Amino acid sequence: MHHSTEPYGHRPKIFVAGDSTAVTRPVSHLPMAGWTQALPLFLSTDIEVVNCARASASSKSFRERGRLQWILENMSPGDYLIFGFGQIDWKPDVGLHTDPFGSFLEHMRAYAVGTRAAQGHPVVLLPFERRRVDRHGNVSRFLGDYPTAMRQLAQEEHLPVVDLYGQSLAWWEELGPENSKHAFTYLRPGEPLQEIVQDADNVHLRAEGAIECARYVARSLLTQQIVPAHWVTGLERRRFSYDELGWLDDDTFVRRTKDRVSAHPLQESGV
Repeated sequence: MHHSTEPYGHRPKIFVAGDSTAVTRPVSHLPMAGWTQALPLFLSTDIEVVNCARASASSKSFRERGRLQWILENMSPGDYLIFGFGQIDWKPDVGLHTDPFGSFLEHMRAYAVGTRAAQGHPVVLLPFERRRVDRHGNVSRFLGDYPTAMRQLAQEEHLPVVDLYGQSLAWWEELGPENSKHAFTYLRPGEPLQEIVQDADNVHLRAEGAIECARYVARSLLTQQIVPAHWVTGLERRRFSYDELGWLDDDTFVRRTKDRVSAHPLQESGV
């Protein structure tokens, strides 16, 4: 347990850096949810999750826009950074694109080195694979070499890895072409079509999928002894209400997106 000498109200933090698959969504996006949005369901109140994931972010754009630097400026010794990219890095846009074993590795290394310089704990997260399942139940490897590059980084830098990628491949193949839709943003009969949410979205999770991904992440943090065991809770729980997912109001969502950017991008400690 943390000592009472800590400043009043301070709890150790788990920061998360990632893309739209991890974002905490506003209510206007129901039933879509990012996996990090569901992570507090499996953590005790000893720990605070600070979700800095940003839609359409690559490892490069997240860093160059000062989002990594904001995390490092707000990190206390002993805090954690869970980081994982690749869903956007393949795009040809010069502001987003990285090469898996070149610029991607360079950017990702900065997350690890910066976190260690801030006396925090870096954790590599391999993102879940998209739902691209053929009629035989085979899942295509859309993310290509990015997960492999992340494993290489983890090996070189001696970082713990949460392999949500490998787990998701097993899930989508086991569930098959139809049942795997239940994890993603496919609207169900009677659910209103939100103006901003696409139906039949094979990239973004709905709440049910987000919860299972968060459960897997929390279990990995526990079984690999990445975090203290008493931080992880409720792993066997099966029933959740949508109200527990903590969807944001639109104003809060916009404010957090704008606020979590450093005025001094690319000034990470030790990089």
